[in-house]
Amino acid sequence: MGVAIRAAGEGDRELVVRLLDEAFRDDPVSAWVFPGEEQRRTFHPRLMAAFTDIVFAEGRIDLTEDGAACALWLDVPAGGEEEHADDDGPAQVREAVEPANERVETVGRLTAGIHPSDRAHAYLWMIGVASERQGEGLGTALISHVLDRCDREGLPAYLEASNARSRALYERLGFEFTGRVLDLPDGPGMWPMWREPRG
Repeated sequence: MGVAIRAAGEGDRELVVRLLDEAFRDDPVSAWVFPGEEQRRTFHPRLMAAFTDIVFAEGRIDLTEDGAACALWLDVPAGGEEEHADDDGPAQVREAVEPANERVETVGRLTAGIHPSDRAHAYLWMIGVASERQGEGLGTALISHVLDRCDREGLPAYLEASNARSRALYERLGFEFTGRVLDLPDGPGMWPMWREPRG
């Protein structure tokens, strides 16, 4: 059974934010950024909204036709992340989300600092699947949708896995751990992963 996928539009913004908030609220990285339960309930949706707005402006959001899953992608040119390594993006996100929380900015700066910059690639920023629909292959379908294009165009892909379960999924899709864990200060690790296109 195929999964119907379409590009999300501005009218899908609240749906995308809700999917991401639900999918990542209990993620180890989100729990590190917002350690208090009430804090996470208040500010986590704002962070997901900020990410959604960035990708609507600069990338592409794919959505399953039934609205149960979404994937946020950016096409990064060679040298692209290097140019942004010192920009104010992480500080602007912090200001928009929770100005007193340094961790909002820290995670953005640390991920930008390890992001490969020598080759153009597709960057899977985030993927979210409704909890009651997990395990149905929706995430795999969304990722494969873009990886098929990467393979046709000879384009690598990159992501940071934030937990062991997602890392295993990405490995099944051909991503390989780059060998250097990004350890958040006094927090969890993230696994940078790279996938060469398949000919």
